[in-house]
Amino acid sequence: MDTDRRRAARRVSWAAFIGTTIEWYDFFLYGTAAALVFNKQFFPAMDPVAGSIAAFGTMTVGFLARPLGGIVFGHFGDRLGRRNTLVVSLLIMGIGTTLIGLLPTYSSIGIWAAVLLVVMRIAQGIGLGGELGGAVVLTMEHAPKGRRGLFGAFPMMGTPAGMLCANLVFLGTSSALSEEAFMAWGWRVPFLLSVVLVVVGIYLRLRIEESPDFVVGRKPVKLPIAEVLRGHWRGVVHSIAVIIGNSAVAYIFMVYILQYGQAPPLGLSRTFLLTCVIGGATVWLATAPLWAHLGDRLGLRALFSRGSWVLLAGAVAILPVVNTGNHVLIAVFMVAMGAVLAMTHAAQGTLTASFFPVAIRYSGTSAAYQLAALLGGGITPLVAASLLASTGSSWSITAYLAVVTTVSLVAALVLPRNDAERFGDVPEAIPDRAAKG
Repeated sequence: MDTDRRRAARRVSWAAFIGTTIEWYDFFLYGTAAALVFNKQFFPAMDPVAGSIAAFGTMTVGFLARPLGGIVFGHFGDRLGRRNTLVVSLLIMGIGTTLIGLLPTYSSIGIWAAVLLVVMRIAQGIGLGGELGGAVVLTMEHAPKGRRGLFGAFPMMGTPAGMLCANLVFLGTSSALSEEAFMAWGWRVPFLLSVVLVVVGIYLRLRIEESPDFVVGRKPVKLPIAEVLRGHWRGVVHSIAVIIGNSAVAYIFMVYILQYGQAPPLGLSRTFLLTCVIGGATVWLATAPLWAHLGDRLGLRALFSRGSWVLLAGAVAILPVVNTGNHVLIAVFMVAMGAVLAMTHAAQGTLTASFFPVAIRYSGTSAAYQLAALLGGGITPLVAASLLASTGSSWSITAYLAVVTTVSLVAALVLPRNDAERFGDVPEAIPDRAAKG
């Protein structure tokens, strides 16, 4: 039986990794395009600064939709099952991404182009809102005893893998085409490729087993999100505080830096910046399972707390390093930041899911993670662009990152020492004192 469970766990882990990679590929395509293309294609009537803010604003709309997706898919994931719910979330994301690649631009239909772009971004947000929490829960619930940190990291690895794929495709397309061809039609190619990826992802997900914890151990709840908010709201708040620091720094690293580095006075090339992000994403992906394995040995709380100190240092340094304009220093720092982000990111899913019992785990994990993503990563590129426009100094952005990462550091230091440390050995969640009242 143990051998069968390990075999099923490996299948589920790889299917979850590939599925989340595809969803994040779709989601990050938008972020990369918002930094490089959308201000010119959908907001050309605005000056460059206002156009960038508008483009990042449409990106934020997707984050606003993610909590809604988390609630909707969490409900069905807790009531009807994890696997089929994840199939639907992947399908919605794929449709939204493909249609972005077919949208007319401002030059064709005016302001309606931006409206349609926002609608497609909302579809992306709803699809992704149901993805990560469910993928983490499904993988963890298949995991062998004592290894939920490692297995729970596989869906989290889809984040750097999706970013890596998105930036590689963008870099390849922009390098193969002239600037005129890329801006005219080449930017659409990465979005249209989503069709093939989604078909592969759905095929893999239909071939895996349902969660054994869901099948055997659940106690049906009529309205899971209501139970989350009534009895486990402290877990939601604590999870949000834990996650927002990593999320904010990650979106500066993944998205904002592409626009910031190209703008005067730095004038760094798009190819150089994309290459730096790709290098960092590669290290992030490669080191994530190593950090997760270490977390299973030493305790996820200990790993996350130490990683939060390092993340704070990286957050304070990232823009000053880019401001030097030194290509070697920037490249080395960006690659190192991949390992820093992995240290705190790999454990997030397992730590968040450990706050919620089986019957509401999909809903609780999704709600907490998506709200944190909105408050951390979703608004950060928009806040950064606005702060730079209003103050004229990148130090205002650095101060913002320092505050957000300090919040996560404090939250990490007060994580419960009981089940968060040994979640792989227990069937239930960290007790929430709110549930006792």
